[in-house]
Amino acid sequence: AGSSGGSAMAQPDEPRPTVVPCRPLPARICDVARSDRPRSCCGMAMAGYRTAKYQLPEWHRRNAGVYYNAIAASEDAERGRAESKHLAKHAAANAQRAQEYSKSTLSQRLGDIHFWRMELQKEIMELDAETNLLAAQKLRLERALDATEVPYAVVIDNLECRERRQPPDLVIDEVERQLLQEADLIRDIRDLLKRTIIQATTQIRSNRIQKENCELDWSDKVETYHIDDKCISYCPDSTNVQSHPSSLKFEENASTPKTWAQFSHDNISRAEQEKLASVQLRSLINNIIHDASEDLRMQRAAGNEALGSHCRQLDEAKLRLEQHLEQILKDIGEEEANIVNLKKAIRDKEAYLKVAQTRLYDRSFRPNVELCRDEPQFRLVSEVEQLAVFLEALKRKLMESEQNLKNLEETRMKLEKEIAVKANSIFIDRQKCMSNRVRYPVDLEVASYK
Repeated sequence: AGSSGGSAMAQPDEPRPTVVPCRPLPARICDVARSDRPRSCCGMAMAGYRTAKYQLPEWHRRNAGVYYNAIAASEDAERGRAESKHLAKHAAANAQRAQEYSKSTLSQRLGDIHFWRMELQKEIMELDAETNLLAAQKLRLERALDATEVPYAVVIDNLECRERRQPPDLVIDEVERQLLQEADLIRDIRDLLKRTIIQATTQIRSNRIQKENCELDWSDKVETYHIDDKCISYCPDSTNVQSHPSSLKFEENASTPKTWAQFSHDNISRAEQEKLASVQLRSLINNIIHDASEDLRMQRAAGNEALGSHCRQLDEAKLRLEQHLEQILKDIGEEEANIVNLKKAIRDKEAYLKVAQTRLYDRSFRPNVELCRDEPQFRLVSEVEQLAVFLEALKRKLMESEQNLKNLEETRMKLEKEIAVKANSIFIDRQKCMSNRVRYPVDLEVASYK
């Protein structure tokens, strides 16, 4: 009773509840210290009801904490709603800007694709037209090659007819040199035409390969243009848009804008190079056919002139046989002396070469770091190379001298037998060779268009 009365008296002095931050509740009072318990029996009986309850100040503080938590939760919810609204508005504006920017970049990308697509298409058309022109030039080469068969047959027939001359008159004269030169010229022309045909075939193949590369690039550009054009048409209201989370990952083999543009630029550059090479080859083919026709015409005239001149020379040859024989004998002696001198010079140079090579061989056994590429080493190598050049030149000159000596000997023998065979030689040159050359076609340039 005393305790109840004391609580009632203290009620007017209780503090007003204040808003305090939320904190854990104080521990409940479960027991009372033995020294504080009332000593009366009544107090002992009521102790269990008092010790298990909160104190009134604590109750007020707890209520204040609940109010604070409610107000704080309300404020947090209001702040969250404002932030959500602001975030939604910001996200919508950002998404709109991002989509417009993406659409702008796609539009710019379409312009780039269209530019390269048109450049590739232009290059494809030009390369195709150039390939057709080159194919026409290749056909001219083939016709010109066919037109060289008759001249070559005539020259070979002339050479074979002149091979039937009797041995004293079977010499390598100017006519034969002209005929051999003519035969070599025709063979060279045929070989040149064949090589140029192969070159034209290779160039046509390269043109078509590069055209195919440009066509593949152009086809990819067309397909990409349609894809990006379709992408521009997409909007949030489109019915054919779906969620593709995996599309965010870049492909490992994806190109960069720089490598993408460089790829098409390289294709066009290679196509331009092939086109330029094709144009140059067509010009070269024109020059080859024109020059071949001119060379063949000039060589035919030279051959005819040589034949006519040789026939006149045959008529005069009988009067000069003795003079020529005397001169030939003198030339033979000089050539033999020249050959002896050349052989001696070769032996002398070989001795010098052996000395230089032996020096190089011995110096190759220098130990360790002494095996040095010093100035003597370079000088010895230079000496060996120089001697080898001189030796090769002397040997070539010796071979030429020996051949000249052989020709002189043959000429001497032919001069001695020349009188008996002159009529036969004149018959072959005039009746066989010159009459056969009348059907000689020379204009390859005209023949290439037929």
